[in-house]
Amino acid sequence: MKSVQRLIPFVKPYWKAGLLALLMLAAASLMELAIPMLVQRVIDEGIAHQDTTVVLNTTLTMLVAAGIGAFLIVGNSILAVRVAQNFSADLRSALFRKVQTLSFGNLDQLRTGKLMTRLTSDVTQVQTVVLMSLRILTRAPVMLVTSLILLFRTAPQLAPIMLVLIPVMTALMWFFVTKSRPLFLSVQQKLDRLNNVLQENLAGVRVVKAFVRANHENARFDQSNTAYMKDNLRVMQLLSALIPSLFLIINLGVVAAVWFGGLQVNVGSLTTGAVIAFVNYLFTTMMPLLMLAMMVGILSAGEASAGRIQEVLDSHPQVQNLPDAQAVANIGGRIAFDDVCFSYAGNCNEPVLTNINLVAEPGETVAILGATGAGKSSLVHLIPRFYDVTTGQITIDGTDVRAMTLDSLRSRIGVALQETVLFSGTVRDNIRYGRANATDEEVVTAAKAAQAHEFIMGFEEGYETHVGQRGVNLSGGQKQRIAIARALLIQPRILILDDSTSSVDVDTEAKIETALEELLKDRSSFVIAQRVSTVLNADKIVVLDRGRIAALGTHSELMESSPIYQEIYQSQLGNGGTQNG
Repeated sequence: MKSVQRLIPFVKPYWKAGLLALLMLAAASLMELAIPMLVQRVIDEGIAHQDTTVVLNTTLTMLVAAGIGAFLIVGNSILAVRVAQNFSADLRSALFRKVQTLSFGNLDQLRTGKLMTRLTSDVTQVQTVVLMSLRILTRAPVMLVTSLILLFRTAPQLAPIMLVLIPVMTALMWFFVTKSRPLFLSVQQKLDRLNNVLQENLAGVRVVKAFVRANHENARFDQSNTAYMKDNLRVMQLLSALIPSLFLIINLGVVAAVWFGGLQVNVGSLTTGAVIAFVNYLFTTMMPLLMLAMMVGILSAGEASAGRIQEVLDSHPQVQNLPDAQAVANIGGRIAFDDVCFSYAGNCNEPVLTNINLVAEPGETVAILGATGAGKSSLVHLIPRFYDVTTGQITIDGTDVRAMTLDSLRSRIGVALQETVLFSGTVRDNIRYGRANATDEEVVTAAKAAQAHEFIMGFEEGYETHVGQRGVNLSGGQKQRIAIARALLIQPRILILDDSTSSVDVDTEAKIETALEELLKDRSSFVIAQRVSTVLNADKIVVLDRGRIAALGTHSELMESSPIYQEIYQSQLGNGGTQNG
């Protein structure tokens, strides 16, 4: 239970309610344990001596004890639920906030499906452990210890029976705990896979339909679903044998108690009431073990889930502020790549980018061309430190970007990523996502520059139009233009457009370029493009080939000196080539 114990700090803020719940549970257990003693009194002092007064008074005492116990159990349940719910809410918040601190590299490893499982199913499993701990786990040892004391006091002659039963039941439970924990871990991993398939299909359902791949995706889902079901069955089949086995041992103990107790009654060493009380205490002694047995599955699942939660909480952002990082008040916009090498693996044995030497002066537009996988997005992602360079350095105005705080660096860089992501809310909210206090006029100005104002005003509610999840009610080009407006609204000193006009027609793209020329005076911009027409007027054109700069210069310079650029140009715009748009 080490992983669960590491999450105890999330319970500490609610220790008063938790302590009160435990005290109420302990008191309720004592009320319950008083019942067998009172039953013994009814039999030995009331019924045996035909004393109606003793029977009535003792019965009334039993009813009061039962009523107080019921009241205490209800109070315990209310407090336990309150603590468990607050614990899970805080834990989910901590996980969510941790995810926000992680860098792109961490998120590449912890995929969306895995994170969703940890924030939902895994948290629920651990919440159940906390709830059961306050309702059962504490009650179990109180009842076990007190029952044993009363049991030895009531019928010491029969006590050796318990010395056999308890070790046997404990060993049996330990066996099931040891066997079930890895199975529960496998169940959660299968749930990860199921969530990944589900998330991919819900996000890409239009692609599935477009390529008539429903049967293929059904088969993928069935495979993951079946694997998840089979692992659950394995766990349940294992645990299904635990409770019957424990009841068998308890019933054997009852038979032994009645047999040997009956012999003691015949010789006068024990009273009938003492034997009945012993059998009751045997049940109350074994009941905690049965409770723990029923908790085996919950505890095993909780321990597996707690370990997975701790994996996220223990993750260290691969990109973070250095101890001596300084916030930058302003930047001029001169970006220099100095012999940069980058690899996602953290070494340059298999680099994505190699020997990158590039300078962008303030006000320059640097266009980046290259085949898929050439490293275009990786290159621009290094500027705002979505990833850190493996070797070499990137400087802005002569200062290494790693010497700047992440917030101050990124707040001065506008980014429209390759994958356009919009959030549920209005169009206006999405545009001013990076600058919540922007005025309506500034929002409109940014939208106009991104050539989005016209189609936005075409909506019945204009800028108050609700954007569906992931922008489902907008076209690809509309989403890209809103994303560009979002990047422009923060008035960045550096603008990065990562293939962000690929879904926009050529005429609209030209209008966007014209608007950007005015807005980005004295500001640097990096534009990744698939169309040569997008980069013709760039101050510098970088052609990447397998992570290296294969050509660098203006359009006219590259047309004279670069066969690769000439080939790209001819295939799209020259000698009968068609413009890709």
